[in-house]
Amino acid sequence: MNRINAAEEIMRPARERGLDDLPALIADGRTITHRELGAMAQRAGIAMRAMDIAHEHRVLMMLNDSAELVSAYLGAMMIGAVAIAFNTRSAPPDLEFAIEDSRARLLIIDREYVPIYRAISGRLKNPPQVAIVGDADSEFANFVELTSRASGELAAEPMSPDDMAFWIYTSGTTGTPKAAVHLHHDVLSAGPYLERCLGVRAGDRLYSTSRLFFAYALGNCLFGSIRLGATAVLDPRWPGVDTVAQVIERTRPNVVFSVPTLYRNLMASGRAREPGFAAVRAYASAGERLPAALAESWHRTTGVRIFEGMGTSETIYMIFSNSPANYRAGSSGKIAPGVEVKLIDEDERQVTEPGKVGALWIRMASTCDRYWNQQAITRRAFSGEWFRTGDLYSFDADGFWFHHGRADEMLKISGQWVSPAEIEECAAALPEIADAAAVGLPDRDGLVRLALAVVARAGNVDRERLTAELKATLARKLSIYKCPRDIRFVEQIPRTATGKLQRFRLRQELAAVADGGRRY
Repeated sequence: MNRINAAEEIMRPARERGLDDLPALIADGRTITHRELGAMAQRAGIAMRAMDIAHEHRVLMMLNDSAELVSAYLGAMMIGAVAIAFNTRSAPPDLEFAIEDSRARLLIIDREYVPIYRAISGRLKNPPQVAIVGDADSEFANFVELTSRASGELAAEPMSPDDMAFWIYTSGTTGTPKAAVHLHHDVLSAGPYLERCLGVRAGDRLYSTSRLFFAYALGNCLFGSIRLGATAVLDPRWPGVDTVAQVIERTRPNVVFSVPTLYRNLMASGRAREPGFAAVRAYASAGERLPAALAESWHRTTGVRIFEGMGTSETIYMIFSNSPANYRAGSSGKIAPGVEVKLIDEDERQVTEPGKVGALWIRMASTCDRYWNQQAITRRAFSGEWFRTGDLYSFDADGFWFHHGRADEMLKISGQWVSPAEIEECAAALPEIADAAAVGLPDRDGLVRLALAVVARAGNVDRERLTAELKATLARKLSIYKCPRDIRFVEQIPRTATGKLQRFRLRQELAAVADGGRRY
């Protein structure tokens, strides 16, 4: 059997191409070459071995985006351990769940998040070893000090391609997170999407506003970037309009990966008009559907297109993507390199007709092996080599693919299926509406009826007038059964850190005030 190691497969191509002295990371004011990153990963692996971390032991990392996170992640895989980057916005119960679920042997955590660990440490059945990054703490070892003292060279541990290499915890759009178990061979597909769809080449700077604990950033700005000899731009701060604009102005990335919510906020704030944004060669968008109106407005403002795509935690890399050669606003693009897809209708038949909606199934080399400790969910999601994404899609005669929401988000209203995404895009086209989300709520008879939550761009807006305008717009553009009668103004719409709409939370919030407040 051929033996490989995911960390080596990520770092080796740049080394073999003689790119060792090009920057691999720009992180917190430091520029780190590919050669230096390789040495840092070795020292991290040596330090973990000294802590008795071995094959398939889980190493959980609650770290801001940094060189320490990248070197620890690669170092863990180098010694055959399983790397898990965890959401830094997690509450104590989330961290407790991840530690218990993964049976982590080591937790590497930024000093600022230590109080979160202390809040749950007494309840843990099998507490992990803990090493911190940042200011010293008398209770825990300092990971930076441990790695600085590590000496010698570390060869990547030969692993079976089917051994576990890293996990990605889903962002929880349905509530309970689950870990997608990825194997060492899954990293081998890093690169084709970046090269063929976005034109990434050695020396380019790639910046993701999503953090490295998300597959979107991990696959593109760690695995793909390093493998191609490019440079990943990392910022330890949580991404907001100002921090993102500062990074773009200061580092001048060639390619930027973000989500529709941030693109919208950058436009609304005026920061997208700054010179650095026009200097970017290409923008990518994923995480949720990118409204065509926002895509076109961004292009008019910056002169640069946003190339929408779609990927998942289970696949790491893009399933669909727009590109300079194949672009259509409002679509997820065409099938990405190395991906096979099919649509299955309600009768379990394959959809072959353009325009007809079906459930998306995909087959690609990077698809995860299973969900950890979730056998029943694994069986529902996987059929041999095919993964049922849970997304509803259609394609047109030109081969562009269009997202119609999640299979569990589609609503049957008056006996007809309704896509919330269609309603939301129509509502969001109104300049005075900053955000919108449609859900189904039971009425007094228990029948599901449409409710639309909207966030006004201005707090003092005339709600009566805006509601009338919104209803008129929906009536002009949508079938009558798709027009919600129940319109609620809210302060914000619940979303995950990547901008994905959390419909289950919105339904709960709207249902909780169903008999209070005013409906329009």
